[in-house]
Amino acid sequence: MVAEESGPGAQNSPYQLRRKTLIPKRTACPAKSSMEGASTSTTENFGHRAKRARMSGKSQDLPAAPAEQYLQEKLPDEVVLKIFSYLLEQDLCRAACVCKRFSELANDPILWKRLYMEVFEYTRPMMHPEPGKFYQINPEEYEPPNPWKESFQQLYKGAHVKPGFAEHFYSNPTRYKGRENMLYYDTIEDALGGVQEAHFDGLIFVHSGIYTDEWIYIESPITMIGAAPGKVADKVIIENTRDSTFVFMEGSEDAYVGYMTIRFNPDDKSAQHHNAHHCLEITVNCSPVIDHCIIRSTCTVGSAVCVSGQGACPNIKHCNISDCENVGLYITDHAEGIYEDNEISNNALAGIWVKNHGNPIIRRNHIHHGRDVGVFTFDHGMGYFESCNIHRNRIAGFEVKAYANPTVVRCEIHHGQTGGIYVHEKRERTVLGEQNLCKQFCWCMDYLK
Repeated sequence: MVAEESGPGAQNSPYQLRRKTLIPKRTACPAKSSMEGASTSTTENFGHRAKRARMSGKSQDLPAAPAEQYLQEKLPDEVVLKIFSYLLEQDLCRAACVCKRFSELANDPILWKRLYMEVFEYTRPMMHPEPGKFYQINPEEYEPPNPWKESFQQLYKGAHVKPGFAEHFYSNPTRYKGRENMLYYDTIEDALGGVQEAHFDGLIFVHSGIYTDEWIYIESPITMIGAAPGKVADKVIIENTRDSTFVFMEGSEDAYVGYMTIRFNPDDKSAQHHNAHHCLEITVNCSPVIDHCIIRSTCTVGSAVCVSGQGACPNIKHCNISDCENVGLYITDHAEGIYEDNEISNNALAGIWVKNHGNPIIRRNHIHHGRDVGVFTFDHGMGYFESCNIHRNRIAGFEVKAYANPTVVRCEIHHGQTGGIYVHEKRERTVLGEQNLCKQFCWCMDYLK
């Protein structure tokens, strides 16, 4: 049948174009009149609807329906963005798959900022690029075009402690469809119970509010972070009046707590049993990260932060341990850890105590205006102190006593009201590297005769 067909219309008919084995090489597209003739001939000969002709090996797209074309191409951006503002994150991502224009509009930073602040409350994106690492950015200075969406993706799977909101969330499943990966609780204790029951992976957001007298014992690698507008740590306050506010136990090796205020505020501030109570208590064989926290204790016995026991090795950084009525940071009983970039000031006793073979690494801490000594190492206390700024403490900036053996390098120790460095009797070898002892130099050595 193919051999009998002739003429330009038959030679380039759609049927023969489909049978590529009969055409030795690609031919030029015929004129419009020839295509019309071929379509008529084929329809008459084969008795079915003519198929679309192919041009340059690619089929021509059918024109979009008028309504579809208007919605995708002609509807003003402002109207599309208004429609998109009613969508939640999953529907917004689906809309971005419709066409290039929708993809650009659905990724508008303003849309994602609204969704982001509705869920997380942050007024600046909180980036979470890897476990144990969080930091806020200024959107204007961030190179990728939509940091709100990027942060949303990083923080998406987690539990939220938001008193009073859980009932509303679970009673409106249609309103919050697509947020099944988010869980809501009224208390921190309930959220920790959800982690233990494997309801989620362990990322807990504690929203704005004051949480009082909850029993927070952490024995798993959870991540707990404050979530609030503005300066986050000022808006999320966790306090206890009877027991240690946070207790880290064995099993919390990779736990993270950040961006909140942690207080121990007992009614009887001088009760002797509070000697064992603290804002943060870090015990044997655990190494949590404490980051960007404000730590306060109004108790006149005990310390604000107590790190004790073999294997206690936290990473405490960017924290403010100030205005405490006893010792700020207490490291003892073979405990170690890394303490960097902290503000330690106006504490009633020493800013830092190191005792009984405690051996911390303390870098770039600002230790000042203490009502006693800045750093006190005694009873075989050790430690490596580097690049710290220690000044304006009521007694000495640094004191070494009773077989203590610290290493102090590249620290600025100055403006102590009664002295710079005190080295007392029965001290072990004390390594003092490059120090800047300005304005006042005082080196006291009290030897036993």
